[in-house]
Amino acid sequence: MTRNGKLALAAGIIVAIVLGLALSELLVGTAENRNPGGSSASAPSVGGPFTLVNHHGETVTEQDFRGRFMLVYFGFTFCPDVCPTELGVMAAAVKALGEKGERVTPVLISIDPERDTPEVLARYVALFHPRLVGLTGTPEQVDAAAKAWHVYYAKVEDESVSEAYTMDHSSIVFLMGPDGEYLKLFRPQTPPDEMAREIAKYLD
Repeated sequence: MTRNGKLALAAGIIVAIVLGLALSELLVGTAENRNPGGSSASAPSVGGPFTLVNHHGETVTEQDFRGRFMLVYFGFTFCPDVCPTELGVMAAAVKALGEKGERVTPVLISIDPERDTPEVLARYVALFHPRLVGLTGTPEQVDAAAKAWHVYYAKVEDESVSEAYTMDHSSIVFLMGPDGEYLKLFRPQTPPDEMAREIAKYLD
C-alpha cells in the first residue's frame, strides 16, 4: 500500500469515528429523554421510506417490516472485524430476549452493493442469525437509505487487500419501532446483555 493510500485510509477511519460519535451523541441525547415506546416531536428524523433487495432477491420496502421492531446495522460482508462483531452482538441480544425476541428483526443494510449481491448476503447472514435480513440494492438505493439513517460510508482504495478497496463507515445499531419510528441507538461495542435489556423496555 502506498504512503498516500495509507494516509487516505487513516483519514477515512478518523472521519468515520468522528461522524459516528457526533451522530450518537445527538441521537442518544434525544432518545434517552423519551419514554420507551413513546413519541417526541423533538426526536431527530431517523429512518424513513426505502426500496431495497433482500438476500432472497426480493424487492422490499419499509412497509414489509411494519408491525415488527427492527435492529438496523449498515455494514458490508467483506468487513474484517467491526461488522461481524456488531452483527454477533445483535444476534446474541435477540437470542437473549427469548420469546420476546421473535418480535425483533435484525437487519444488515450493505453499504457495498458492488460486491454484496443477494447471493453473497444470503450466505453471510446465515452465519449470524436465522432471522437476520440482508438488504442491498443499487448504489442510489443504498445511498438513499444511508442518508435516511444519517450513516456515513465511503469507498477507500486499499492495495493491501485482494479486493483492492475497503469501506469506511459509521458503526451504529438502530432500534426502530413497529411503525418505523426511531427509538434508540447503540454505540459500538455495546454488550449483548445491555442491548437486550434496553430493547426489552420497548417490548413490555
